[in-house]
Amino acid sequence: MRKGGDSLDISEMYTVRQCYRDKADRFVRLYGETNFAGGGSALDVPYVWKKYGAIPEELYPGLNYGEDNHVHGEVDDVLKSYVEAVAKKPTKKVSTAWKDGFDGVLDAYFGEVPETFEYKGKTYTPKSYAESLGINYDDYVAVTSFTHHPFYEEFILEVPDNWINAGYMNVPLDEMKQIVDNAINNGYTVAWAADVSEKGFKWYQGVALMPVWKDESTLEGSELARWVKLNKSDRESEKYKIDGPMEEIEVTQELRQQMFDSQETTDDHGMVIIGIAEDQNGNQYYKVKNSWTAKQVYDGYIYVSVPYFLAKTVDIMVHKDAVPKAIAKKFQK
Repeated sequence: MRKGGDSLDISEMYTVRQCYRDKADRFVRLYGETNFAGGGSALDVPYVWKKYGAIPEELYPGLNYGEDNHVHGEVDDVLKSYVEAVAKKPTKKVSTAWKDGFDGVLDAYFGEVPETFEYKGKTYTPKSYAESLGINYDDYVAVTSFTHHPFYEEFILEVPDNWINAGYMNVPLDEMKQIVDNAINNGYTVAWAADVSEKGFKWYQGVALMPVWKDESTLEGSELARWVKLNKSDRESEKYKIDGPMEEIEVTQELRQQMFDSQETTDDHGMVIIGIAEDQNGNQYYKVKNSWTAKQVYDGYIYVSVPYFLAKTVDIMVHKDAVPKAIAKKFQK
């Protein structure tokens, strides 16, 4: 659409299915000594589209198991049990049939993958359809910001969902924000992976904030007197009670790193940053499109404050042309 083409609705579950297959192969080859679970990174999409292709959503919705929406708890458990059994090698070698059996489970839940299909008067394979979209999958770059690796170099981000061991370009925190701002201001969207388990991530209220921590050291007078009488649960509720703009913490590179190292920041969920907004006090937010549901105050969108973004972003993915030239020049491959 950015390049003037029509809107597209591509099957997510075709991508997911191919990831399951490659994860299973990797798990068995590593004797079961690695992670096998649902979930992945934004980089899974160009990985699958380049290697296997894509299919329109209407031809492969991936809902063959009696649900109207995607619910993968059962299939995740079935597939994990299956690959664990294979990896144990009860006959001292891996059978020649296990991949066929694994594909049979995927077929049952998501549907068989067509070798060819008709779409808008043309015949495609998944690979030829992906190629027809005119997207160069090598044009996308994943970016993060941590101090346990050198800046301006790629490193394999140490989160379980990075199962393909993809490289992420490491930049200072302020430059990661500059990349997002430049992308949005120039017509690009940004894939955003973040921690959404924070209590300041108020999905149904449509905002994500990092409130200043309240404790005896930050309060005084009658507010302090009231605070010390609250139990732990009430203090938590008070801290994250959001009814308008509020004071938020200052997020530094050091604090962000501390949160990641302690695993207070976790790699939870992927969304899309589509815009920039301000509240009535002039505070900047990112407008984020989420996949959970449209039955929410902003019809499926949430406004993420800059402090929340700086603290809880795990990584982003953007088109390389969305990166400011001054920053891109520093990248070392």
